[in-house]
Amino acid sequence: MSQALQETARVDWSLNDPSLLRTQAYINGEWVDADSGKTFKVYNPATHEVVAEVADVGVDETRRAIDAAAVAQKAWAAKPAMERSVVLRKWNDLILENLEDLAILMTVEQGKILAEARGEVAYAASFIEWFAEEGKRVYGDVLPLPQTDRRGIVIKQPVGVCAAITPWNFPAAMLTRKVAPALAVGCSMIAKPPHETPLSMTALAELAHRAGLPAGLLNVLPTSTAKVVGDELCSNPTVRKLTFTGSTKVGKLLTRQCADTLKRLSMELGGNAPVIVFDDADLELAAKGAAASKYRNSGQTCICANRILVQDTIYDEFVAELKKVVGTYKVGNGLDESVTHGPIITRKALEDIKALVDDAVGHGATVAAGGEFGEGDSQFVEPTILCNVNPDMRVFKEEIFGPIAPIFKFSTEEEAIAMANDTEFGLAAYLYTGDQGRSWRVAEGIEYGMVGVNESLFTSQYIPFGGVKESGQGREGSRYGIDEYVETKFICLGNLDA
Repeated sequence: MSQALQETARVDWSLNDPSLLRTQAYINGEWVDADSGKTFKVYNPATHEVVAEVADVGVDETRRAIDAAAVAQKAWAAKPAMERSVVLRKWNDLILENLEDLAILMTVEQGKILAEARGEVAYAASFIEWFAEEGKRVYGDVLPLPQTDRRGIVIKQPVGVCAAITPWNFPAAMLTRKVAPALAVGCSMIAKPPHETPLSMTALAELAHRAGLPAGLLNVLPTSTAKVVGDELCSNPTVRKLTFTGSTKVGKLLTRQCADTLKRLSMELGGNAPVIVFDDADLELAAKGAAASKYRNSGQTCICANRILVQDTIYDEFVAELKKVVGTYKVGNGLDESVTHGPIITRKALEDIKALVDDAVGHGATVAAGGEFGEGDSQFVEPTILCNVNPDMRVFKEEIFGPIAPIFKFSTEEEAIAMANDTEFGLAAYLYTGDQGRSWRVAEGIEYGMVGVNESLFTSQYIPFGGVKESGQGREGSRYGIDEYVETKFICLGNLDA
C-alpha cells in the first residue's frame, strides 16, 4: 500500500482576505444564521480537518429568500441591460482580484489541486464577463403579417425568479454558469450549494455583494438537508425556473417535483463519456488527451472519459502510452504544489469506485497501473488503468466518477459507434483519428451533446454545454445559454390604418 494513500501531511492555509470565509446564509443582501441556530461541518477531504461550521437553513429561510428574490427581480429587470452589465463586470473583476484566496478555499473544501482550483476560478469568472456582454444583445424581431394594418413584434423578457442546485465537483463554475445569464437578462436567483462545498459559493456571494449587486438578487442557502430546501424550491410557484447540475437520478426526481408548477428546467446530468481511439490516430496525443480527460479532478467530472475504446490493432501500444502518462502522477493534498491529484470527495464515494473495480477484476479484468485504494478513513485512490474489460462489466454501463480508466477493444468503425451509443447517457464524447472523413462520420454518428475530435479539453464560456438522452436538457454558456432565462412574447399591433 502506498504511503501517500495512507498519510497526508496537513498543509497550513490562510487567506489574504479572511472575510471571504463566509459561514452564514446570504438572504436579501444580508449574512444571517439559520433560524434554528443549527450548523453543519465542512471537512477537508485530504486531511479530514474541520474547515468551517456553516449555517444549516431550512424551509422558512428558503421562503424568505424566494420572497426577497421576487421583489428584487422586478426592479432589476426594469434596469437597462448596460446597468446590469456594469455590476456583473465589477463582480468579474473582484473574482479575478481574489483568485488565489478563492482557489485555496476550493482546494480546502473540495480537494482538487491548487492548479485546477485556480483554473476553475478563472473559468467561473469567464461566464460572468461573457454574459455581462450577452445580456446587452437580447434581440427581438418584427414579423411580416398577412394583414396590412398589423405589425407583429417578438420580444424577450426575463423568466423571473430562478433557483439553482449545484454540485460539489465544480463549486464555483457551476454557480456562475447559471447565475450570470440569469442576472444578465433581469432574473433573480436562489442558489443551494452542496453541503460538501458551500464555502466557494458563499465567497462568490460576498464578492457579488461588494460589486454592488442589489439585495435579493442572489441568495445562497447552505443546508445539510437538501430535500427540505429542494422541495420548497420545486413546489413554490414564485420560482419560475429550476436549473440543476448533478446525477440523472436526482434530476429526474426534481423534474417530477417541478411538474405541478410547470417550471422551466435546465438539467445537466450524468455522463458516460467514451474516448474512441482509432488505429490511424496519433497515439501519444490520444493517450495524453484521454489521461487529461479521465484523471482531471481525480476523475470527478461529468464529462471525463468513462470508457476508453481502442481499436484492437493498437490496443497494447495505446496502453503503454497511457501508462507513461499515469506514471508521472502524484496523489496527495491539493495544497501541495507538487501533487497532481487530490482525494475523492467522501469515503463513501471511494467505496463506490472500489466496488466498480472489484466487479471488473472479479470478472476477469486486469490492473495495468495503479489499483491502490486508501484504507481506514483515507479518501485517496491511485490513478488506475483496467485492461481486459468488456461491456458486460459495470464499468461499461455506470458512471465511475473516480480516477479509473477501463480500456475496451473494438474492431471496426461501426462497432465503435455502436459501443459509444450503448448507454442511456449522452453528454460528452471524444475521438482520435487522422482521417477527416472518419472525424465527420463518427462525430455525427455518436449520440452526444458535445464531441471533441483530437481534443479532450474543450469547455469554455464560448460553447453550448449540455447533453442529450438522459444526460439532460438545455444548454449553458455560449450565446445559446441566454435563451434558458428568457421568455419569448409576441405582440400584435393592430388597426394601424385607423
